[in-house]
Amino acid sequence: MATFNQKIARNTIVQLIGKGFSTILGLIAVVIMTRYLGQEGYGQYTTIVSFLQFFGIIVDFGLTLTTVQMISKPGADEKKILSNIFTLRFWSALIFLGIAPLVALFFPYPSVIKIGIAFTTLSFFFIALQQIQVGIFQKQLKMGKIMIAEIAGRAALVIGVILVAFLNKGILMVMGSIVLGSFVSWLITFIFARRYVKYSWAYDFDVWKKIIITSWPLGVSIIFNLLYLKSDIIILSVVRSQAEVGLYGAPYRVIDILTMIPMMFVGLLLPIFTLKWAEKNLAEFKNIFQMAFNVMAIMAIPIVVGTQFLGEELMVLIAGQEFLISGSLLKILILAQGAIFFGVIFGHLIVALNKQLVMLWGYIITAVLSLTVYFIVIPRYSYYGAAWATVFSEVLIMCLTFFVVYKTTKIFPSFKIFSKAILASAVMGVVLYFARDLHVLILLLISVPVYLGALYLFKGFDKKLVKEIISLR
Repeated sequence: MATFNQKIARNTIVQLIGKGFSTILGLIAVVIMTRYLGQEGYGQYTTIVSFLQFFGIIVDFGLTLTTVQMISKPGADEKKILSNIFTLRFWSALIFLGIAPLVALFFPYPSVIKIGIAFTTLSFFFIALQQIQVGIFQKQLKMGKIMIAEIAGRAALVIGVILVAFLNKGILMVMGSIVLGSFVSWLITFIFARRYVKYSWAYDFDVWKKIIITSWPLGVSIIFNLLYLKSDIIILSVVRSQAEVGLYGAPYRVIDILTMIPMMFVGLLLPIFTLKWAEKNLAEFKNIFQMAFNVMAIMAIPIVVGTQFLGEELMVLIAGQEFLISGSLLKILILAQGAIFFGVIFGHLIVALNKQLVMLWGYIITAVLSLTVYFIVIPRYSYYGAAWATVFSEVLIMCLTFFVVYKTTKIFPSFKIFSKAILASAVMGVVLYFARDLHVLILLLISVPVYLGALYLFKGFDKKLVKEIISLR
């Protein structure tokens, strides 16, 4: 019988391996699209996706995290809860995503972008349905199923994009490949989910009321969250050229892909956080919190440091020489990524602690301040203004969510591993600096063992943990 730590370790390993393949496929898609579409075409793609993400997050309204929270409580009726959440999600997705193409008509976009928005709503519809099912696997600690679905969807996307580029079918067929990938991923997730809970249509309005009461603070928070997360691209797309949007969108897409790593890892822990807090098991709650904080530090810090040395080379490798300037933007945006890694922990803890209503003010403050900064700096400084404003937004929300978590739990994480990750990253940075004339792929291969070796020498991880992971059957 696997222990709790072994289950977490096993699922983490599965996620890391799965995310590795998924990330590679995602980057391959970016490589093909940026080279095929160029700055302007990739800007159109970025505008379409960012515009629909507004409506996609409104559709979510906190239901994804609420699903995990509600089915993780002792004695929860999973089938009843999931059936009602699924039905509520289906109709809300149909309504709000149906509005998106109509709203797009009032924006000063070329017709190809407006048609692309209408077509790509299908992709976000499938994503909306799939998100509800993810909670099932998070609770069951069976994230390997999600990885299979995600990799299959990414593979379908890559195949579609390759065919479109080869046949020269244009931006709208690229968006068709996005729809195909989302459909494949949803279908496989749906098939797997039915093995655990056979949910169906349900219109129990008492349950709907409970779901909405539980989710609305989080839903409103996510909407304000959205205002500071995606307004930069929307504002940039209105006041600047699509080529500039493309130059900003390419490194932003790299950030989006990297963000999936902490989201998946902490999403796996959300049911456990919820359960331990409900049981008032503060000792175990604190241990898991510290473990998550340490893992984020070990992953985030070398990524931030390494990108400062390899930013331009990475973007040229990914997107081509035409996107050289995107490398300097990546160096800035990766600072926001570092804040995101830790902010994801605190944001999920807000849900586990049921402090969404308290945190609502934090999201409102962040949204108002961020929008103010966006409107000031983006028209004047274009993508550089957008990048630095994004760093400001992410650091601010990270601090505010941590403040609420600390005020509620009185738990302050230890920075012991954090400081060792900084030292190990500094060693890696020195090596990258003196080896800077080598090809970027060689530098990437060098950086990983150098960092891990330095971290081990600084006792950033212990032998007991390594042995437990290696001994898993």
